[in-house]
Amino acid sequence: MTVSDGRSSTADATAEETVLPLEGGDVHVRQDGPRDAPVLLLIHGSAASTGSWDAMVPLLTGSHRVIRIDLLGHGRSAKPVDGDYGIPEQARRAGQALERLGAERAVVVGHSSGGYTAVALAERRPELVTGLVLINTGPRLDAFLARESGTIGPEQWPPSDDQLRKFASGAFRAGYEIPQDLVDELRGLSYHAFTAAMRASLAYVGQSPVPDRLAPLGIPLQVIFGDQDTRWRPASFGDYGALPGARVDALPGIGHTPILEDPAGTAGLLLRFAAQR
Repeated sequence: MTVSDGRSSTADATAEETVLPLEGGDVHVRQDGPRDAPVLLLIHGSAASTGSWDAMVPLLTGSHRVIRIDLLGHGRSAKPVDGDYGIPEQARRAGQALERLGAERAVVVGHSSGGYTAVALAERRPELVTGLVLINTGPRLDAFLARESGTIGPEQWPPSDDQLRKFASGAFRAGYEIPQDLVDELRGLSYHAFTAAMRASLAYVGQSPVPDRLAPLGIPLQVIFGDQDTRWRPASFGDYGALPGARVDALPGIGHTPILEDPAGTAGLLLRFAAQR
């Protein structure tokens, strides 16, 4: 179901997809779970989409209204060549999406670079955010583990399945079998949107470490990370522990993408945190 104004015409529905016309480009969102339950806003990382959360959503909807958003340039959202893919603008659109859907408050959850949009939303609109959950969101730029292998240039676009699997391999623990639907989704990105989003994420964390951004906000924080992450130095996630009241939990044997590698373990930690908000 798609409605142009972002308001549900079937309030008792458990699942609904909507395209919101927002400044800068249309944004696709999906809602699952009871509409009168506390809200979880799930924000995917670079080169991903709302589909990244598919395995986790059924574990969350027993107690929450789950809203997922395709950031501009991703999934079924618009991919304008001249679009603003900066993190503050992505956060602005996420806040507008919550408002259009009638969600006044939410625990905001970000995976990987989606965590930067979550943090920027808290910076910009703290009244909307009752808590933050950051999943494998690197705290500072010098903790980034750059990968030269698997780089895809514009002359190679659209890439082959093998190229995409090589590129995506760093997002998972060793030996994880990358699903074909993820490969197909990666191929659906435009090269411009793909690279612009990646640059925007590194620019955001490069301007100021995430713990420094969060310190003055005082928003409750849960950090979850896989201790086999090869995108960000795993020890660096301990930086978040310096924030008052922050909880930092490692998932043993898990890589950069716990939401796919260990959805049950990730959902359990998320729900424990959300129940206290």
